[in-house]
Amino acid sequence: MGLRFPHAMLWLVLVCAALLCSGCHGKFVVEKNSLKVTAPSDIKGTYECAIGNFGVPQYGGTMVGVVAYPKANRKACKSFDDFDISYKAKPGSLPTFLLVDRGDCFFTKKAWNAQNAGAAAILVADDKTEPLITMDTPEESGNTDYLENITIPSALITKSFGDKLKKAIDNGDMVNVNLDWTESLPHPDERVEYEFWTNSNDECGPKCDSQIDFVKSFKGAAQILEKKGYTQFTPHYITWYCPGSFILSKQCKSQCINHGRYCAPDPEQDFSKGYDGKDVVVQNLRQACVYKVAKENRKPWLWWDYVTDFAIRCPMKEKKYTKECADGVIKSLGLDHKAIDKCIGDPDADKENPVLKAEQDAQIGKGSRGDVTILPTLVINNRQYRGKLDKGAVLKAICAGFRETTEPAVCLSEDVQTNECLENNGGCWQDKAANISACKDTFRGRVCECPVVKGVQFVGDGYNHCEASGSGRCEINNGGCWKETRHGRSYSACTNDGCKCPDGFKGDGVHKCEDIDECKERTACKCKECKCKNTWGSFECGCSGGLLYMKEHDTCISKNTATEAGWNFLWVIFFGLVAAGIAGYAVYKYRIRSYMDSEIRAIMAQYMPLDNQGEVQNHSHHIELKIGLISTTTAIANSQLH
Repeated sequence: MGLRFPHAMLWLVLVCAALLCSGCHGKFVVEKNSLKVTAPSDIKGTYECAIGNFGVPQYGGTMVGVVAYPKANRKACKSFDDFDISYKAKPGSLPTFLLVDRGDCFFTKKAWNAQNAGAAAILVADDKTEPLITMDTPEESGNTDYLENITIPSALITKSFGDKLKKAIDNGDMVNVNLDWTESLPHPDERVEYEFWTNSNDECGPKCDSQIDFVKSFKGAAQILEKKGYTQFTPHYITWYCPGSFILSKQCKSQCINHGRYCAPDPEQDFSKGYDGKDVVVQNLRQACVYKVAKENRKPWLWWDYVTDFAIRCPMKEKKYTKECADGVIKSLGLDHKAIDKCIGDPDADKENPVLKAEQDAQIGKGSRGDVTILPTLVINNRQYRGKLDKGAVLKAICAGFRETTEPAVCLSEDVQTNECLENNGGCWQDKAANISACKDTFRGRVCECPVVKGVQFVGDGYNHCEASGSGRCEINNGGCWKETRHGRSYSACTNDGCKCPDGFKGDGVHKCEDIDECKERTACKCKECKCKNTWGSFECGCSGGLLYMKEHDTCISKNTATEAGWNFLWVIFFGLVAAGIAGYAVYKYRIRSYMDSEIRAIMAQYMPLDNQGEVQNHSHHIELKIGLISTTTAIANSQLH
């Protein structure tokens, strides 16, 4: 025991030094959710409460219940079975949120007793006026085996608010409240960024055991989410530094590397045996470097394999918590152990290690996150997670970090959340005939949003009305418009611009289109002799008294008159064509005869003037030749005419 006290004192100095340093730049943040009182009316309103660091907070969700304040065992430090009291809700009634007072025992003990009594949640009222604090798990193990079995959510409320609740209950009022975690984690986009602040020490009791068990159970889900790009995970390790006046002490040398810059507590809290704190620091550094090298090789999810395998193959209890064992795990995963050794550097060097220096800087809170002082700590979207390290609970919290409708399928499974669209379609619009619904299941609750079906966007409020829009809308459930088929003929009111009854119909185009009786409204077959017959979507016109209906003129004429007029018209056309042919032939013959006569006269005029006989004879010879030529030409022309 003499060795344990100095160690504890030195470790307290190390922790205080680290907190004083971080306190200069950051702060510890109490993570909160809201509690809304809906009845009685005099205390209606929304109040803040601090999320306990145990149990299962319902991140992304809400719980409705009625508050009960026990008449005995008001600090809930004893089992309620001893008082024959049960807070289990009866069928059809609201669950019970048990209000208890702070003090006399661990917060976790109060929650465990409340859970065993049937309470759905526990509200712990502070016993003094102060800002809200985070209810944490006990540091010492003791008789705390129940810790991992606490499943109800817990919240610390202020003393003043607790007094209001107690007064209302004492007056006989039913106090209805709504615990709300929907905004406890940011959910800005389709990717969740989360950090896990952990430790490679496996001899620190229940907390170390819970870390290892969590890594083993959550590895599969974490790797799937990471590989598909849904999450970005980063592991971190808390280290402290040794104050300058203690650097040369045996305690600092055994717990720190790099001359007191990076320290961790002795695993067994005994400097005389087992592994030292510096062994833990080096292994922490190795795990950080495994992640760094794996990420550079675009396989950051191998960190989960390394940490899981190292915990199984290289435990402290079996004296295998060594570099040699670690290198074996690294090689089995196909990672470059030389690159990892280079990243680790020289633990004995009197200089800063870039990786561990970055870890210490990251430990200081920035923005809404606050300082990381609780180990282990999960940070989701830059907000610290509160609750036990349980696969289901952490997965719910990560799922709460996605923007609505962007969650991966694992977040919508029955094991993680309830599909509200399965009951009454979530109160959203739906077309049962076409199997189209505006209800979209999300982790944080259903949303009513008009869908896109086969590339066609539906528009509307999502609750009472959705209709297809744009080109192609008529291909999806006929665009939500009226359509009917009778006697093999179909009519539709769907157009690219909306629902409009086609010609021959009247109505709203959506629910009904009625046939227009064109005969009754006298919009067709208006002539005196016309006879009208209405048909579905159209009409038929005829004539009475054997008359023939002419649709182009909307009139009736005699069938005989029409026949005679038709034949007379044809005969006129025939004789006209014959006359035109004869006249054309006569003109042609006349023009040929005239041409031949003019040619003969021209030739005769050339040879008729004679001066002497000899010349007459020669000329006569030429005339005969010419006449012969003319006769021949005339004969040819006549042959062409005939």
